[in-house]
Amino acid sequence: MDIAYFTKTLEGLPLEKAAEITAGLGFDGADLLIRDGHTVCPDRPEEIVNAAKRFAAAGLRTPMATIDATRPDDATSRLLGCCGEAGIGQVRLGFWRYDPSRRWKAQADEARRDLDGFERLAERFDIKLTVQLHGGTLHSSGALAAQLLAGRDPSRIGAYLDPANQIIREGSEDWRLTLDLLDPWFCCMGVKNCGWFPGVYGAQGQRAWHSDWYGLDEGIVPWNEIIPHLVMDGFAGVLSVHSQYRLPREQALAKARADLAHLRRLVAAAKE
Repeated sequence: MDIAYFTKTLEGLPLEKAAEITAGLGFDGADLLIRDGHTVCPDRPEEIVNAAKRFAAAGLRTPMATIDATRPDDATSRLLGCCGEAGIGQVRLGFWRYDPSRRWKAQADEARRDLDGFERLAERFDIKLTVQLHGGTLHSSGALAAQLLAGRDPSRIGAYLDPANQIIREGSEDWRLTLDLLDPWFCCMGVKNCGWFPGVYGAQGQRAWHSDWYGLDEGIVPWNEIIPHLVMDGFAGVLSVHSQYRLPREQALAKARADLAHLRRLVAAAKE
């Protein structure tokens, strides 16, 4: 398994600094976020190759990148071509958002047509493109994502599981069911933890509840069960560690370091 750091926390930093921090935290590599204001801007796709070289100079792999595209157009093709040139094997696509004012089937048909085009681009550039389970989308659960991925070549289109996203949004499933449903396409998992806490009672007497991100060893997601399962199953994809904490950067990085240490302990124990 490649344990990569999702570079969202490093927003606004120069490439050299982002690589230095990622290496200093102890990660194997980076999940490179390609977004305005982040490690690489999408309007400068040529920087993707440069970014991979900078991370390699710091002793890090770049097994995957994250983009926001949901249309297989020329601009996206340029991004994916540069990812392929940089040796980035997996690229997470954007989110096909669910619009409750429209019928699900029409939206799903549109998403499937987009994915048809992405599958052709993946073949062209010899990369794998992934769809992440995320709230507010047409692919928030394994059951929904499987309907978009059915019939697709798993070497070109993959599934990016994210148990914490599923728990605090509408995609909740037993994690074993999610893995079973998406088994042919499963190639990446987002690693973070979460929980719920009670708020105040409203005017009509109903208590409000709120979600937040917790340390990997503190939240609801049973990583102590999931990681041994992945090890036993011989999972050889990417674990992308997210540092979603709503904290100043230095505090968030300290938590990411603790999360990585806990994750490595779980992997080591599962291999004993």
